[in-house]
Amino acid sequence: MQTPLTRRQLLQTAAAAVSAPDRLRVVVTGGHPGDPECGCAGVMARYADAGHSVAVLYLNRGEGYCGKADLAACASIRTAEAEKACAILRARPLFAGQLDGNAVVDAPHYQAFSKQLLAEKPDVVFTQWPVDRHPDHRAIAALVLNAWLAAAQSFALYYYEVAEDTMLFAPAEYVDISGVEARRRAACFAHASQQPEKWYPGQVAITRARGRAAGFAQAEAFLRHPESRPGLLP
Repeated sequence: MQTPLTRRQLLQTAAAAVSAPDRLRVVVTGGHPGDPECGCAGVMARYADAGHSVAVLYLNRGEGYCGKADLAACASIRTAEAEKACAILRARPLFAGQLDGNAVVDAPHYQAFSKQLLAEKPDVVFTQWPVDRHPDHRAIAALVLNAWLAAAQSFALYYYEVAEDTMLFAPAEYVDISGVEARRRAACFAHASQQPEKWYPGQVAITRARGRAAGFAQAEAFLRHPESRPGLLP
């Protein structure tokens, strides 16, 4: 009788699929600048290091908050922070043009978002878990799901978690980020206006716990839509 594969062996088998020479087009979406970095900076670094194309699509430019600075300056401040974070991760920043704290999910916005996302011709898309405390996070999840359906489920769809905001998240797949932790931290701390020293330790606690579950020092954890393509995590 064949011995069942361990969880670590299953993860290694799935990871082997992405080590093939084919260059993947990866898009990580988030409700605000900083969200993709919080939940996915490690996996973005791993994809980029493997030679894949990575883009980060932010729903807005973070107009609603930038610390003690004037609100009128927040969009430019947080756009610059996002660009710095993406440079660290070797990713391209993109913006969907909505407003921080005023996300709209209706037919015209579904159509506009789908057009922008699908123009990237993604193989893999990550988005925030829809059961979340922030309405902008819930909005980006809905917009991405609609685009995936509009694209006939052509890309792999993964959900990620963000410290303190994500609720009822039960991941099933893990990516070892132990070797890229320094870049993950640098990308998160690029969002200086968001006081990462306050929320980053909470995300580290999560990645350490996910790492223990998967047999790594630190891991980012994901839930793939069961009807989407498997085996594309780095």
